[in-house]
Order: sequence, then C-alpha cells, then structure tokens
Amino acid sequence: MKLEKCYEKIGANYKDLVNRLGSEDFANLFAKKFLTDDSFANLKKGLAEQDAETAFRAAHTLKGVAQNLSLDNLYRPVFELTESLRGRLITPECEPLYKKVEAEYNITVAALQELD
Repeated sequence: MKLEKCYEKIGANYKDLVNRLGSEDFANLFAKKFLTDDSFANLKKGLAEQDAETAFRAAHTLKGVAQNLSLDNLYRPVFELTESLRGRLITPECEPLYKKVEAEYNITVAALQELD
C-alpha cells in the first residue's frame, strides 16, 4: 500500500505530512519509523503501574510524534489523554481516554505495517 492511501484509510493528513517534511521520500521514511517508537508502550506501562509521571511523559511524546507525522486520527485522542494526565494524576477518566488512544494506535500501526 502507498503511504497516501494508508493515511487516507486511517484519517490522517498526508498532504500536511509531505508539506511539513518537504518530500514524499521523507514522509515515507518517517512514517515507517513510527513503528519503532516506544511512546505507546511507555504510556501503557506507566498507566498499568500507576506511574502518572511516566504516563504523562509518554502521552506527551506520543502526541508530539502524532502531530509531527500528521496522524490526526491519533493526535486528537492522545491530546485529550495528555491533558487529563497533565496534573500528574491518573484519574478515572484516563481509562476511557486511553482506550480511544489504544484503538487509534492499533489502527495506525496495522495500516503502516501494510506499506510497500
């Protein structure tokens, strides 16, 4: 699958990504690098261990990566989760917000794994 189709499939902004990075080659390179980013794993671990500082840092990093890669589908829910963790407290609202992030993250990873 081509990156443009992948982005279209998941609700991300391919044109914005190419404009930001300057070429389709760089867009492909950095989109594929997302698959090795450990922010989501760190977020999951931080929440599981009730480590609000780790969870916040990981969510904040994932938010930045999603924004830089124009992964709008992932950026929106991770932004909400980041804001809920900003006070460095894991509250009851974090779980449903995390579930939205997890769903979009899994959709994004599955689509990116299909790239040519």
